[in-house]
Amino acid sequence: MKKNTPYILGFLLLAALIVLFITGGDKNTNSRKLDERITYRKNDKMPYATYVAYNNLEHLFPKASISASRLEPGYWDSVSMYDTRQAYIAITDRFSADKDEIRKLISFARAGNDVFISARYISAATDNALGCSSSAFDLSFISVSDLKEDIVVSLNKPPFTDTLRYRYPGRTFGSYFSEVDSSTTEIMGYDEQGRPNFIHLRAGDGHFYVHLEPLAFSNYFLLHKNNIDYYEKALSVIDEGVSKIVWDEYYLYKQRENQRKPRNEGWLSVLFRYPAFKAALLTAIFTLGFYVLMEMRRKQRYIPVLKKPKNDSLDFVKTIGRLYYDKGDHRNLCRKMASYFLEHVRNRYKLSTGRLDDEFVRNLHYKSGVDRNEISDIVSFVKYLEQAAGVNQQQLVHFHKQLELFYQKA
Repeated sequence: MKKNTPYILGFLLLAALIVLFITGGDKNTNSRKLDERITYRKNDKMPYATYVAYNNLEHLFPKASISASRLEPGYWDSVSMYDTRQAYIAITDRFSADKDEIRKLISFARAGNDVFISARYISAATDNALGCSSSAFDLSFISVSDLKEDIVVSLNKPPFTDTLRYRYPGRTFGSYFSEVDSSTTEIMGYDEQGRPNFIHLRAGDGHFYVHLEPLAFSNYFLLHKNNIDYYEKALSVIDEGVSKIVWDEYYLYKQRENQRKPRNEGWLSVLFRYPAFKAALLTAIFTLGFYVLMEMRRKQRYIPVLKKPKNDSLDFVKTIGRLYYDKGDHRNLCRKMASYFLEHVRNRYKLSTGRLDDEFVRNLHYKSGVDRNEISDIVSFVKYLEQAAGVNQQQLVHFHKQLELFYQKA
C-alpha cells in the first residue's frame, strides 16, 4: 500500500489541476439562470429588487432630498412627524405594521404628507385602520417557484389619463382588495381580472396610498418594454413639490434583525472569497482526507453512520396547508386553524373547550384580556364550521385575521 501512495497522490493532484483548468475558464460560456430571489433592496440589481425604482426618485422629484431609513415609523432621522409636504415610501413583501406603527403613519399623513405603501401582504391592524380587507394572508411556506407568472396591472381613469395595461413575464403574487369602503376609498388601479389592487384614502391634509403588487416596482418589471411609464404614473400621486422623501427599509429587516447585526468574519472566511485559493485548499483537504482514510482502512473496520432522525412534522404541515389551499378546501383548512386555536386555549389558559358557550367566552375574556365581542365572533365561526357545507375564500381570510389579532392581543 505504501509503495502505491505516491502514485495515488500524484494522480489525484493531476485530476485536481485538470478540474481547476476546466472550471476556471471563461465563465461567460456557462449557461446563465435567472436569479429569482426577491429582496426589494434598493442596492440590489437582481431582477426582483428595487434599484431602478429608488434611483429614479431623484428624476421624479428633483427638489426633494431622498434618504433611506431602517428605523421604525416616527423615529426617522431626516423626516419630521410635524412638517408638511414630505413623503414616505415603503416597498416590501410584508407590511407587518402593528397598531402603534400604523397610528404614527396616519398621524404623519394627517399633518399634510403622503404615505405610499406597496406590499403583497398587509397586517390585520392596517386592514382595520384603513377600513379595507386584502386577499393575502401570511403563507410563509410558499416559495418563489409556487408564484404565478405573467403579471398584468392597469391604472384607473380617472384619476389617471388612460387605462393602459402593463405586462411582464415575471412572477406575481396576485394580491388584491376583496373589500373596500367606497365612501372613504378611491380605487386607483386593478389587476388582470379587474380586482382593485391600488387604493387611495385621505387622511387630514395628507394622503394614504396602498398598493398590493410590489413586484410592479421591481427591476425586472420596470425595465421590461415601456413599464417605466407605470412607475412614473403610480408615483405621480405624490405631491411633486415634496421637500423630503424617506425610503423605508424597516419592514424589510423587521423579521431579520440578526442579519442587521455586524458579524466578525474569521480569517478563513476572508480567504474563501478568492475562488482559486478556495479550490486549491479544498483539493488539498480532500487529498489528505483520502490518504488518511486509505491508511485507516487496514487498521479499523468500517463503522456504519447512523443518521439523525429527521423531523418531518413541519414539512407535513406545510404540505397539508398547501394542499387544502390549492384545492380550495377552505372548510377543512378553517377547521385545522380552529383546532389549533382550541388547543392553544386549553394549554395556555387551562380552560375546557368541551362547551363553547357564553361562560367559556366570559372566562377566556377575563384570562386573555381580549375583547369579549372578538372572542364571541371567533367562537361563533368555530361552531358554524361544524355544520357548514362549505367556506369561501373571504370567510377563510377573515377568520385567519381574527385569529391573528387574538394571538397578538392575548
